[in-house]
Amino acid sequence: MAILGTLLKRGIKLRENLEQEYSSPFELQKNVLKDLLITASDTEIGRYYNFSSVLSHFRKGPKDFYRYFQQIPLHDYNKMHKDWWQLALKGVKNICWPGRVKYFALSSGTSEAASKYIPVTKDMTKAIQKTSIRQILSLSKYDLPSKFFEAGILMIGGSTHLNSKGSYFEGDLSGIQAARLPFWFQHFYKPGKKIAKTRKWDSKLEEITRKAPAWDIGIIVGVPAWIQILLEKIIAYHKVKHIHEIWPNLLVYVHGGVSFDPYRKGFEKLLGRPINYIETYLASEGFIGYQSRPRHGSMKLVLNNGIFYEFVPFTDANFLPSGEISPQAQTLLIDEVEEGKDYALLLSTCAGAWRYLIGDVIRFTSVDEAEIVITGRTKHFLSLCGEHLSVDNMNKAIELVSNELNIDIKEFTVAGIPHGTLFAHHWFIGTDHKADVLLLRERLDHFLKELNDDYAVERSAALKEVIVDVLPVKTFYGWLESKGKSGGQNKFPRVLKNAQLEDWQTFLGR
Repeated sequence: MAILGTLLKRGIKLRENLEQEYSSPFELQKNVLKDLLITASDTEIGRYYNFSSVLSHFRKGPKDFYRYFQQIPLHDYNKMHKDWWQLALKGVKNICWPGRVKYFALSSGTSEAASKYIPVTKDMTKAIQKTSIRQILSLSKYDLPSKFFEAGILMIGGSTHLNSKGSYFEGDLSGIQAARLPFWFQHFYKPGKKIAKTRKWDSKLEEITRKAPAWDIGIIVGVPAWIQILLEKIIAYHKVKHIHEIWPNLLVYVHGGVSFDPYRKGFEKLLGRPINYIETYLASEGFIGYQSRPRHGSMKLVLNNGIFYEFVPFTDANFLPSGEISPQAQTLLIDEVEEGKDYALLLSTCAGAWRYLIGDVIRFTSVDEAEIVITGRTKHFLSLCGEHLSVDNMNKAIELVSNELNIDIKEFTVAGIPHGTLFAHHWFIGTDHKADVLLLRERLDHFLKELNDDYAVERSAALKEVIVDVLPVKTFYGWLESKGKSGGQNKFPRVLKNAQLEDWQTFLGR
């Protein structure tokens, strides 16, 4: 009934007013860190680094607490796992957060070959749910009809059938969260518990495809590549022109994990009319931010929900050429950052991460509003000879090439390789359209020069060649499947280095 939608919409507006934050970003973050330290003070890591001593300095100068907090070393995943998390995996209690960790999220492992085991505590599950509700509340800012608020939400992620490992369960974060949805949300959630438990990705897509007309979907949530595949399957199976013939109330797509720009052209061909795109920043380590305003190309950091942030200027002084962080890297607080500069994120969380390098690089578009965009990964960039090519540059160049040549580029990756005594970039472009490889190479190189001055300089110096191979899109997904990473939250790495590059070349038979 439309009246139900109207009531829900009014309720969302009311709840959103209650969620407004009136404290400064610094004060919000200071309080979050204080709460984290109090809760974890009697854990193993809390006693080892004397969290109680850090807490005693919150009553002194405005930033005395931070000077003492900085005595805790910086952690990448390998250090955090080796020193602490591997004990939690063995079932030991009170390591980095009170109690025993019963769930571990398996990351997609785009930076390295092996999967990572990220702890997911009860407190983190609640924090993610709370931020998810905040994002739903933000829909009141969009001009959406009342009927929309009665429609279902299709969430495409990992299987909710988790693997039992004795003292803990492991699986995708999306699967862990979907298995523990609040009871009130289950009415709206699709594809439902039974299909969500399906482990085999192809079987899950086939079941969703068959059942699609039985559902009224208003929101789709998922990684762009896999959502696009699903929509194509539904359209082909039911012999319709576009997805709105199946789901007329579809008005919102919530995406994250990778830049949507390279997918936009192909995605919009599957629609009958324009919809709203909302970006979200949900990592295995926590729900970091979301787009809170319509048609606004940035996300608001969540500052008061179980995550304390530090910001490392993404410079050669703070990071090695391999992307590893320097132990003495400069770290800044939320009130010390500047707009337009790139920062690597450090997190301390209610899941037991402490001064943890998540691997993402962000840029502030508004310091006052704490709004950011993701520009890349600390290890997903190319700087063989000083070209400093970021994932942000790559995404934009691919989007421009796709639009100019009118081809749908669904996937891509690039590797830095030796070229004689100097260097080259080897691009692998995934499209099922016919493409003039030489023209594609020339235009890609052209746009990268326009987007990045350092790249332009090095193309006339040490970066002597750009090589482009055009491959069917299925080749990229076939490689992911060969690694056990098809579907859900898994993404193809934008930059291939070392073991991943060797594995990719072997897969291609080169």
